[in-house]
Amino acid sequence: MSRPLLHALLNGCASVLLTCGWLAIKGRLGRGRGTGSGEPDPELHKRFMLGALAVSAVFLASYLEYHQRVGHVPFWGEGWRRTVYLIVLVPHVILAALMVPAIVWTVVAALRGRLERHRRVARWTLPVWLYVSVTGVAVYWMLYVWKPPG
Repeated sequence: MSRPLLHALLNGCASVLLTCGWLAIKGRLGRGRGTGSGEPDPELHKRFMLGALAVSAVFLASYLEYHQRVGHVPFWGEGWRRTVYLIVLVPHVILAALMVPAIVWTVVAALRGRLERHRRVARWTLPVWLYVSVTGVAVYWMLYVWKPPG
């Protein structure tokens, strides 16, 4: 398996774990096992979110090591394809850099029992983290799969 494919799979896995963690805390997953009982499951939420953190940390370490070794990977396309790629890539990169401290702050607040602070910060951390994970898969797809034949 190529390293870029591994990175896309880790990002996809993080997206699924983040979504499941959100569903667990909203009471749409967990107690009653997917029946949508409406009762939040904080322990299941915590496991999913710590799983997303672990997968994202493995991704980040692997990604940084890979690009330190390989360098920049240029986009192959021109015209409208390059424009679409840059529209996805630029906010992805900026938000990914901003998310590292935001994620740490959100997780530390939760682990210290400062749940009101955790909720307040997680309201924006979660959607941005999810956006970064999903667009990470999109960037992989545009760089390695979207290429026309030849």
